[in-house]
Order: sequence, then C-alpha cells, then structure tokens
Amino acid sequence: MPKKRPNGEGTLRKRKNGLWECMMMEGFQPNGKRKYKSFYGRTQKEVRQKVKEYKMALECGLDLTKEFTFGQWSQTWYEGYKNQVSATTYESYRYTLKILNTTFGKKKLKAIRVSDVETFLKELTKDGTHQSLASKCRGMMFQIMKKAQANDLILKNPVELADKLKQAPVQNKKDSFTAEEVQALFRYLPQDKIGNSIRLLLLTGMRSQELLALEATHMEADGSCIHIRQAVKQVKGTVFVGPPKSASSARDIPIPQAYRGMVSDLRQECSPYLWTGKSGDKPCNPTNFRDKFQTAVAAVPNVRKLTPHACRHTFVSQLQAQGIPLETIQSLAGHAQIDMTEHYLHVQDGVKTSAVERMADLILGQ
Repeated sequence: MPKKRPNGEGTLRKRKNGLWECMMMEGFQPNGKRKYKSFYGRTQKEVRQKVKEYKMALECGLDLTKEFTFGQWSQTWYEGYKNQVSATTYESYRYTLKILNTTFGKKKLKAIRVSDVETFLKELTKDGTHQSLASKCRGMMFQIMKKAQANDLILKNPVELADKLKQAPVQNKKDSFTAEEVQALFRYLPQDKIGNSIRLLLLTGMRSQELLALEATHMEADGSCIHIRQAVKQVKGTVFVGPPKSASSARDIPIPQAYRGMVSDLRQECSPYLWTGKSGDKPCNPTNFRDKFQTAVAAVPNVRKLTPHACRHTFVSQLQAQGIPLETIQSLAGHAQIDMTEHYLHVQDGVKTSAVERMADLILGQ
C-alpha cells in the first residue's frame, strides 16, 4: 500500500514495473482540482533525491516551467556569442558545439549530472589523445551551463562540480625544418612564385594567411621590407581578407639584402593579391596553397613534407638557436600575446634588420 510521507513529502510507492514513485501535490488546477507531480526512480533513495532537488529548486525560485534540452539552450548560448567574438572564432565554436550536442543535445538540461560530464570527458580521452579537444569541450559546456544557471534553468552547474581530467604530459614539440633542410629548400626549390613564396615564409616567419593576403602596397618596391596589415580568413568555406590575427600581428618585417630582389619579383606577381583565387578578385584558399606548398617541398630530396606553418616554427627555432633575444623574435613573428604588444613595439628596426641578416647567413651556410 502507498504510504504518505511526513512533512508534505508526498506519497511513496513501488509500481508494478519495479520503479519507485513519489507523488506530490503542488497546487490546484484552474478548475479547482488538485495538481500532482510524480517522481520516479529505481530505488527509494533516487526518488527522494529527485524530490529533494525539486523542493530546493522551488525554494531558490528556479523557473520550472521551462524544459530546455541541452541542444536548444546551447544554440541560444551560441547565437548570443555572435557579436562578442570574431567571425573565425565564432565559426570555430561550431565544431566543439557539435561534439557536445552529439552526446548531450537531446538531454534535458536539468537531467545532466556530474557523472555524465565526467563519463563524456573520460570517453573522449580514453585513447590518450584529444586532451586539447576535451579541454575545449569542458570549457564551452561550463559556459553554457553557467548561463543556464544564471537564467534559473538549472540549480547547479554539473561541469563546475565534475572532476578535472588529469592532463597527460604534453611534449611541447613543434614540427620545424632542420637547418640542413632549410638550406636544401633554398637551394633546390624552383625560382618561381611557389618556390620564392616558401623562401619568404622561411625568411620572415609570417603566417601563410598573411602571405596569401599580401598586396603590392604591402611590399616595398626595392624588396627591403614587408608590411603585415591583413590576413586571409575563412568562414563556412568563404575566403576573404580581414585584419591580422591580433594587434601585435600588424608589423613590419625587414628583408635581408640578399633576398630583396626575390621580394621585388614577388611584388610583381600581385594581382591584386600575391596568391589570387580562381575568381581573380579573391585571395587563394589556404587549403589550395598548402597543397601547392607540399607538392613543391616533396620534390626537394631529403626534406620532410611538412605544412606551411612549419616555416613559422622554423623561423622562431632557428633564430633562438642563433641567440637572438626572445623579445626581438616575438616582434618579428608578431606573436599573439596582446598584453606584450607595447613591449614588442620598442624593438628597434636596426635590431630586427640585424636578426634577419643572421637568418640569411644561416641559410647560405656562412
């Protein structure tokens, strides 16, 4: 027989299907009849916990009339971020959100438990990889649930209470060309636009997106300097030119004397960009350039088939090996530490010119 629990905790009974049910009266319907709410669980303890959370929610003024799924609420959160971040950053969120929705999308916000979050993160990293992805997923889900909590949709943020994953030791190793490979590339790459573009990436450490956005006005006629003022962006497959990655990315890079003629030749290739897409008025897609880059590199014997970004890592590592001060390298590379921008601006042009000349000496094997 069902028994009424004390202190208005409802009627607890075990159903024929084996589940426990607690039925509580929570007011009256418009027609005057009593209104009941039922809670179910496999054990009495589980049901009591649900009743307890429900009563706590009522006491905290939680809006219990809304029943958002995670997918519905995450989309609301995502759309709210549109004007707070850059278009490329906003687009990059889509991939992480898709992964979260694969697991939690159809689940009610209130039904997501701490254990669900922990299981999801452990599953994501069980093969020892995807540590970075797991960190992004946790961070995004934390913000989504925090917003839900602020809007009285949930009582507690399950991500905040979930155990943090122990990060596997990460080797801070970036793929870069060796000094011998750099010398081989300069010696054997063709003397054409792709060959000289690769040489320019190695000489300057610029991002490939910055290279693809170069116009003639960004390159001194005598090839002595390149002015980074814009970069190629890509959103939903559409390629366009926008501002560089950060404030410190806008910079002037001096060119070694021995390669100024090469830069002058590349300047003549701009129409309007150094690398123009098939339409003729838009820059080249970074993926297409990467394919051309790797084809050219693969043709050089004893050189690994790395990506264009490896040239940037090479530039930094080789200058470090030559004893160039870190702040000078950061100024030349335009690293994204925005809080250091003012410090970078104090590096004298003469110091930067000396640094790239030493890079040229290294390439020439002097």
